[in-house]
Amino acid sequence: MEFVHKSIMLEEVIESLAIKPNGIYVDGTLGGAGHSSEIVKRLGEDGRLIGIDQDGEAIEAATKRLKPYKDKVTMVRSNYAQMKEVLRDLGIPKVDGILLDLGVSSYQLDNAERGFTYREDVPLDMRMDQRQTKTAKDIVNDYSEMELYHIIRNYGEDKFAKNIAKHIVQARQKAPIETTGQLIEVIKAAIPKKVRATGGHPAKKTFQAIRIELNHELDVLKNNLEDMIDLLNDEGRIAIITFHSLEDRIVKNIFRTSERPCICPPEFPVCVCGRVSKGKVITRKPIVPGKEELEENSRSKSAKLRVFERRITEG
Repeated sequence: MEFVHKSIMLEEVIESLAIKPNGIYVDGTLGGAGHSSEIVKRLGEDGRLIGIDQDGEAIEAATKRLKPYKDKVTMVRSNYAQMKEVLRDLGIPKVDGILLDLGVSSYQLDNAERGFTYREDVPLDMRMDQRQTKTAKDIVNDYSEMELYHIIRNYGEDKFAKNIAKHIVQARQKAPIETTGQLIEVIKAAIPKKVRATGGHPAKKTFQAIRIELNHELDVLKNNLEDMIDLLNDEGRIAIITFHSLEDRIVKNIFRTSERPCICPPEFPVCVCGRVSKGKVITRKPIVPGKEELEENSRSKSAKLRVFERRITEG
């Protein structure tokens, strides 16, 4: 199956990055290189693009797509959590722009074998990096009822989390839950019929929760975003596309704190905590897809783009 992924808010991302022809840019979630192919087109002779992705199939697809620009492009199979190390190994101390397009690519969703889909009955997998040994099946069959409840409630924001966790544990006592179809049936049984008839797919939130847990998606974002801001040159920008409120909240809060880090009580006449602003939030409100894009690509519906610009003050 060909690696196809429709790039979300392509024009908005390119505009937000304010690309400098001789700048160095990092796409931390390279995917099929939809955004990257537009970034690299705008680079001059000394411009450079570093593409990072943990998915081997994405690296393969991006290599083909970016072949005409191979002199300007370096691709690394890794997680964006290792961005600092990747750049250090390449001898790059600072960059002019960073892009993260979070969540699952269309290819990963549509390629049933990857086990992300709740539309077909396939083995439970959901690994973004297939070098990893732990799969969604391990979470579903090995986590305690309390652990399952917590991840479904916290990462899936499903109000039936308690009942879903209980049903999973009961079902796996009879036989292991090995496929997406089996898990869907268990989830359906845990959700009242009335609710199933009106909401979206009953398994959507639980699948999201398991995927986030397995791939450590929120932890990776939370633990590395500040470091990524520090990797930017003066006036360099970081643009992040999120797909659900949990990710968006992390980005919004870290951007806000990076702009106004002072923790002094409001009654203090001057700042004494010594925390210095890292720059400014460019997007007071997130940028969302336009009407045309929403009609063409239903998967862009929940996307939000936030942008931060680094400002280095001389100390």
